[in-house]
Amino acid sequence: MTGLAYLGALAVSLGGLALVDRRFRLAFWSDWRRAALTVGLGVVGFLLWDVAGLALGIFARGESPWMTGLLLAPDLPVEEAVFLTLLCYVALIVWRWFERVVRLRHDGPTTARRARSARSAGRSGTGEGGA
Repeated sequence: MTGLAYLGALAVSLGGLALVDRRFRLAFWSDWRRAALTVGLGVVGFLLWDVAGLALGIFARGESPWMTGLLLAPDLPVEEAVFLTLLCYVALIVWRWFERVVRLRHDGPTTARRARSARSAGRSGTGEGGA
């Protein structure tokens, strides 16, 4: 049972990120294609980095009772791919949140209020309120 603990914790963490993403529409709930491409490219890049490090003897697989023992490649546990997905997803969410905060600070609170009221009313936001 402990062999699934780490993988389970990663899955719960990914689920929590998905809830935050859904609530604030930062990545997958904003533009799922771009988010999937971004996270996918990040995971592939990191996995290639891991494979190169393993091949050169720089990295080594550690043993732990908390891991499943399933391998994607020699010395590359399946948990690594899930962890890298979590890492890329959280980085994307933080980046998108940061972009949003900077945009709202630049545009000012009046523009943010107009945008929120337009979204809730289903309109484009032009012509509502004062300038």
